[in-house]
Amino acid sequence: MLQIALWKRATIWAMVLIGLVLAMPNLFYERVERHNDAVQAIEIQGATPELAAARDAWPGWLPNGLVNLGLDLRGGAHLLAEVKVSDVYADRMDALWPDVRDALRDVRDEVGPIRRVDSPPAELHVRLSRPDGLAAAIEAARALARPTVTLTGVGSSDIEVRGAGDLLIVQLSEAERLATDDRTIQQSLEIVRRRVDEVGTREPTIQRQGSNRILIQVPGIGSAEELKALIGTTARLTFHPVVSRTGNPNEAPGAGNVVYPSMEDEGVYYVLEKAPVVSGEELTDAQPAFDQNGLPSVTFRFNPAGARKFGLYTQENVGSPFAIVLDDEVISAPVIREAILGGSGQITGNFTVEDSTQLAVLLRAGALPAELTFLEERTIGPELGADSIEAGKIASLAAFAAVLVFMWASYGLFGFFANLALIVNVGLIFGLLSLIGATLTLPGIAGIVLTIGMAVDANVLVFERIREELKTARGPARAIELGYEKALSAIFDANITTFIIAAILFTMGSGPVKGFAVTLGLGILTSVFTAIYVTRLMVVLWMERRRPKTITV
Repeated sequence: MLQIALWKRATIWAMVLIGLVLAMPNLFYERVERHNDAVQAIEIQGATPELAAARDAWPGWLPNGLVNLGLDLRGGAHLLAEVKVSDVYADRMDALWPDVRDALRDVRDEVGPIRRVDSPPAELHVRLSRPDGLAAAIEAARALARPTVTLTGVGSSDIEVRGAGDLLIVQLSEAERLATDDRTIQQSLEIVRRRVDEVGTREPTIQRQGSNRILIQVPGIGSAEELKALIGTTARLTFHPVVSRTGNPNEAPGAGNVVYPSMEDEGVYYVLEKAPVVSGEELTDAQPAFDQNGLPSVTFRFNPAGARKFGLYTQENVGSPFAIVLDDEVISAPVIREAILGGSGQITGNFTVEDSTQLAVLLRAGALPAELTFLEERTIGPELGADSIEAGKIASLAAFAAVLVFMWASYGLFGFFANLALIVNVGLIFGLLSLIGATLTLPGIAGIVLTIGMAVDANVLVFERIREELKTARGPARAIELGYEKALSAIFDANITTFIIAAILFTMGSGPVKGFAVTLGLGILTSVFTAIYVTRLMVVLWMERRRPKTITV
């Protein structure tokens, strides 16, 4: 006889109820979305009457998870950026120069006075006064090498040292360049993701393409230009000693110095030491604020290492000016009045409130390690997304209606039970998508449509098996029980192989392919659950209530 324990029945109905409740917010998408945005805004900036009204439009005790809409459904911006990894090579050589200089001082008697000269980005050229001391210089520089451990360069050194006449040439090794490229791309990915997350966009797609490119897709943002303005700024904040102030941009700065323009005063330029005292990489926080005159500014705080270096420098240079530099422009060059030992400070300049807010966002996210060149940009309007959603709805409803009619015509009352389970199945899919915060794309809708078509396969197997058992079994209850038992292995085999394919698509694919794989995989799980448990429970309840002597499938 068909028997399902009470606790199993309660568990099945509880899972169905939870899934449908989780899916329910999607029926009120715009209202719930405004509620979620209002809650987030209130946490950041406090409550206003408008935000409070939007928050209260949806009960706080109800689930508020939504299926996020992808770029092709919501509209937004698409960018393909190339990272100029060669910029990092030059920074590495600049950072290595003080160590090379100190190492050569130890063999000064053999090499004589030294001078750094112009070189390619990945090389450091040092001219020796005494070429006969080149061997000693090479040996001293090689002592600075460190091992590079990568998949392709285990045991390699990070630098290679050679000589040419009176030049000592230090360059990054091939293994170190590959490792640097990989670190630069990964760091750029993380910083772009932080900057996009700072403005509260929903489910952006930010991933690596090829060796030095990044794909950025952000749903809901106004235009590609807006996205470029957010992520394209390098926002490299550094603090430099000031050598002099000049009005001539072509003035020779001298060895180890650079000339940067003033952001505040047009026509004014500063000669600065090229090596910074401390950089923005050592910032831990930056917030928009107002200075003592009520003008917009940005407050910042260093980590312990940065605070120690900043405090030591200001303590030793009271009365001297130092420059705050952002992206090769001097924001301001104040005179150090007293030692700044707290590890925090304030950046002032010709800022608007929007400027100070955006600068704080960029500094909090960190500096891009290299410049981004945008190779492709595209803005997708919300109208196109609305058309895609409408087309997806039509396709889903058409598939849904066709399956319902087929099951009803083929299996009668049992087909009606399967149709109810199919409706539950679609609700459970959206409930799971909402629970995990998945992003629904147009290929994802295709996955749901495919799931609708495949969802009844298990029921068809069971019902056909029941038909066969009715010819030999003793009574309808026994036929139903044997039908479910004997069809179970075929149901699991078919769905497990499809689920494996979905897992492979998710692992190996990207973007739209992953969206399709997610909905297909979740659809398989919910289809098996509804076919084996929900439909069977409906049949059992009907059998217990009607107790028919014969049944027709």
